[in-house]
Amino acid sequence: MDEFQKELLNVLNRIADALHASKPASVTPTAPEQPKLSLEEVRAILAEKSRAGFTAKIQLLLEKYGASKLSKIDAGHYQALVKDVEELK
Repeated sequence: MDEFQKELLNVLNRIADALHASKPASVTPTAPEQPKLSLEEVRAILAEKSRAGFTAKIQLLLEKYGASKLSKIDAGHYQALVKDVEELK
């Protein structure tokens, strides 16, 4: 092995060591992000439950999220609201 090859091998070893040292010890996979719900989608879900006789409970859930009607609820709460509504039995 000539001097050039030895130096190249040393450089490659240092790169490999640096990459190994910078690699996180464990990678925690993140859950896939839930698709964003639109106002219309949430309205359809609530309407279906309302027709099934849950109007009063839906109104209480709307108040839980700080509004008297769906259009006043922050879109960031749609997922949680739908989850709560789907649990109504």
